[in-house]
Amino acid sequence: SVWPRGHARALRTGTMGAYKYLEELWRKKQSDMMRFLLRVRSWEYRQLPAIHRAAKPTRPDKARRLGYKAKQGFVVYRVRVRRGGRKKPLPKGRNNGKPVNCGVNKIKWKRNLRSLAEERVGRKCGGLRVLNSYWVAQDGAHKFYEVILVDPAHKVVRDDPRIRWIAQPAMKHRELRGLTSAGRKHRGLRHKGHKANHMRPSVRATWKSHNTLSLRRYR
Repeated sequence: SVWPRGHARALRTGTMGAYKYLEELWRKKQSDMMRFLLRVRSWEYRQLPAIHRAAKPTRPDKARRLGYKAKQGFVVYRVRVRRGGRKKPLPKGRNNGKPVNCGVNKIKWKRNLRSLAEERVGRKCGGLRVLNSYWVAQDGAHKFYEVILVDPAHKVVRDDPRIRWIAQPAMKHRELRGLTSAGRKHRGLRHKGHKANHMRPSVRATWKSHNTLSLRRYR
């Protein structure tokens, strides 16, 4: 197997930094300690509102890898979303159409639950910009995510050349337009080259260009 970046050096020197240590702990989610922690945290998160602000990231190593900084202008929200498929919202299960479209129960949602969590937080905190998100816990009925948000009007953010890009008007509601990491994943943009030819700029744009006949007046 291929070791993650920096793992071989840490093993060779016999030392691991704090963030590397946390990363290795989260990598082994089936260990007794992590199973106990995740079970207790899932219980705690179930008692809290579906969307609430976290005092600090539950996974500081993961949050920092995704762009979080422990300074003014950065906040973390924790979200609870229901697991499972998406039942078709039909009144009493009637679609008043053809039998081929009568399915109600075994319908799957095209997007992933992480992008759904980002969308809900983005709607709740309309003045903030969604930077990224990550998984923290799950149980039989819910998944819990933490979403990193940035205040585009904060002076600390606007003065930092590494994060001021998110204050641009084009970055409003990135999560609603599939521009975050979770959004790019469900759009199929993690793949390149073979079998990904129809993914860019988007599946719909490619279909439209292939199915549009343009006849010039003088040809």
